[in-house]
Amino acid sequence: MAKTLFDKIWERNLVTPETEDRPAILHIGLHLIHEVTSPQAFTVLKERGLNVRRPDLTLGTIDHSVPTLPARADGRLPYVTAQAEMQVETLRKNCQEQGIPLLDLDDERRGIVHVVGPELGRTRPGIVIVCGDSHTSTHGAFGALAFGIGTTEVGHVLATQSLLQRRPRTMRVTFEGELPDGVGGKDMALAMIAKLGTQGGTGYVIEYQGKAVRQLTMEGRMTLCNMSIEGGARAGMVAPDEVTWAYLEKAAGISLDRDEDLVSDEGAVFDKEIVIDAASLTPMVTYGTSPDAASAANGNVPDAEEGLDYMGFVAGHPLAEYPVNKVFVGSCTNGRIEDMRATARVLTGRKVAEGVLMLIVPGSEAVKRQAEEEGLDQVFAAAGAEWREPGCSMCIAMNGDKGEPGELVVSTSNRNFKGRQGEGVRTVLASPLTAAASAVAGRIADPREYL
Repeated sequence: MAKTLFDKIWERNLVTPETEDRPAILHIGLHLIHEVTSPQAFTVLKERGLNVRRPDLTLGTIDHSVPTLPARADGRLPYVTAQAEMQVETLRKNCQEQGIPLLDLDDERRGIVHVVGPELGRTRPGIVIVCGDSHTSTHGAFGALAFGIGTTEVGHVLATQSLLQRRPRTMRVTFEGELPDGVGGKDMALAMIAKLGTQGGTGYVIEYQGKAVRQLTMEGRMTLCNMSIEGGARAGMVAPDEVTWAYLEKAAGISLDRDEDLVSDEGAVFDKEIVIDAASLTPMVTYGTSPDAASAANGNVPDAEEGLDYMGFVAGHPLAEYPVNKVFVGSCTNGRIEDMRATARVLTGRKVAEGVLMLIVPGSEAVKRQAEEEGLDQVFAAAGAEWREPGCSMCIAMNGDKGEPGELVVSTSNRNFKGRQGEGVRTVLASPLTAAASAVAGRIADPREYL
């Protein structure tokens, strides 16, 4: 019987099959932890006298609460609250007590949890990866089954290196044709979610196929899989190919056995199918307060039931007429080196519009080093943008990087919910190219005008 990629990964990692009364038990090949969703889990472990079962399959990093500004004169980082600093210190202590490798603040490999896993070659095809963070779906770009889990489940995985799960359904999203210049993984994701709706993927694992997907770099595939959760899906994945293996071998510094069986068999049946014409896609932006409220950046505000009042948008008006206050490039969605290069592609020889604050935040120390070796930081500085230290930054605004009430922020992050980037802040999701173009124009802009 022909099997999907998901079928094969599920079976490989199955410890105990599910029954009507009990979910399946899956072996977890990599458990990523960070400072925000792990403290309660460690507390429960201590209360029950349990130790972490496989520290070698667990990796900690610090990302959500860490400041993106450098240390002050006294050497202390400018944490936004004492609680944020305590979260970092608690993770540090828990990892030390349990023998878990931690990418601490002085570690040159540190960064956002979904950026450093692939960079270090810890993300591998065919395994199950979990983290107490919904955008764990990012790792599916490598042909892994990767999804976010709750704090209680974080404790279960720490104690057992396994997880109870009901088998999800499968969906194939095929992007046919080639992408036009100026259109990338973020635009594909926003177009798909606009078609699917925020609940359209509920209960499914999506496998992305098609020529446009194959033409994406690993960075682009990670962006696409990262946003799968915004369409309600449990996970997103792309079958590994030469692009995948080459990326991992460079990251891991070793030669890997290419597993040619990690593909969906010809004739494999999916529970749901969607086809999108990639050649017809344009740069996308959101106009409402959920990721599915997305439209062409050069179009008009659609007529929508929700979100327009909060955003201050009027149906039928050109999106390009709305002025921008802040622009953010970064996050686990678009904080990789390719995103930095795309941003520089637009900013080179141009200035950020007067009155617009632009923050560019690398996803990891490795991205920061690479960007500076290529001189991208100089391009950003010449344009008038701020080049920060690695972290989640304005994506979730936990570290003090945020907008002010009423401000319009064009952001390369993944969520535009009310208040996501600060109380009363209005968020427009976009690609790095579109964000950079909007920073230069001082309004929402189509990046193709600047390429």
